[in-house]
Amino acid sequence: MAGNRLKIKWREYVSVLRTEYGHIFKDSGVILILIFAILIYATVYSLAYRNEVLRDIPVGVVDQSMTPASRQLIRTFDATPNVDVTYTPESMEEAEQLFYERKIYGVVYIPEEYERNLLRGIPAIVGVYVDASYFLMYRQVFSDVVSGLTGTGAEVGFSRLLANGINAPQAEALVDPVEFELKNLYNPYLGYGTFLMPAIIIVIIQQTLLIGIGMIGGTWREFGVYKKLIIPGEKRLSTLPIVLAKATAYMSIYAVTMVYILTLHYKMFHFPMNGAFGDIVSFLVPYVLACIFMGIAISTLFRYRENSILYMLWTSIPILLLSGASVPKEAMPHWLYTLGKIFPSSSGINGFVRIQTMGADLADVRPEVTTLWILCFVYLIVSCIGIRIVLNRSDVR
Repeated sequence: MAGNRLKIKWREYVSVLRTEYGHIFKDSGVILILIFAILIYATVYSLAYRNEVLRDIPVGVVDQSMTPASRQLIRTFDATPNVDVTYTPESMEEAEQLFYERKIYGVVYIPEEYERNLLRGIPAIVGVYVDASYFLMYRQVFSDVVSGLTGTGAEVGFSRLLANGINAPQAEALVDPVEFELKNLYNPYLGYGTFLMPAIIIVIIQQTLLIGIGMIGGTWREFGVYKKLIIPGEKRLSTLPIVLAKATAYMSIYAVTMVYILTLHYKMFHFPMNGAFGDIVSFLVPYVLACIFMGIAISTLFRYRENSILYMLWTSIPILLLSGASVPKEAMPHWLYTLGKIFPSSSGINGFVRIQTMGADLADVRPEVTTLWILCFVYLIVSCIGIRIVLNRSDVR
């Protein structure tokens, strides 16, 4: 008797798996979401961020001093990689107009007494105005302008010390008493794409799975597929074979997709690949499974395929924010970050970035792995409950 029940469940599993593959590969909308969306989004975003850092940001310099010292300072700004002195307006009013027309994103004001104060040993004040509404612009312009001013100040101080009879080594030590060597770990060029793309890829995996599984789930209910697959002699399908068959279908598809993303795509756009391949696979297995079981659970709420797109598409940005990828978790309410952990992407982003970008091993991300396996188990149970409720409803009997 137990052997017959096992055979029946196996037949149900195979029947559901075959039907699920059929619905996936015969539905152009589902193919677009489950297969092509992750490839398209990953490629488009990576192309958008391919330059990594902003270069030659246009700024204006209002030079009221018009002296050799001020012209040297302007040349110092223009020599930096991120700033391009595009305009030299004659007044702050003209510079303000250029700023509002978005022709420049920063203004440097050199006062008339700039060189005179330098020669007298009086601090020379230079005004720096940077567009902080565009944070990337602000960071690049501010850092290069301040670096130019700091370097100029050090040169002036060095010259003064030499003029007072101090030898060059002592003067250099007094001007720059503490030397430091800066090393940017894991993101040497401070690239925005290197910072953001791993997190975006993890979110894309989750969202495409949730939407695609939801569309198939709505299709099954809309067209009564559950009822059509009942084996002769049985009253209804069993719950667990349905869930496992669906999970097998999506896991097999995303296994192929992830091989492309983690090999060819990463190499094509030169994203850091510091993690061991075995650790990455071991981490992504519970992550993808958690997303799949969550998608199956949510799909039981949709009566029509369109509901999945309407209800799930808008959640992508909030999920990215709650994960702590774009806004540090320390900067958001603790309860809000904790709430975000109900989504696999929160633990997925943190663990994946630490392994793939930073080179951590699986033991270093044990809390994230544990959380993902817990989510797998929880969403497996919830998906089974949801499928059982759907099977008990009159529209699928």
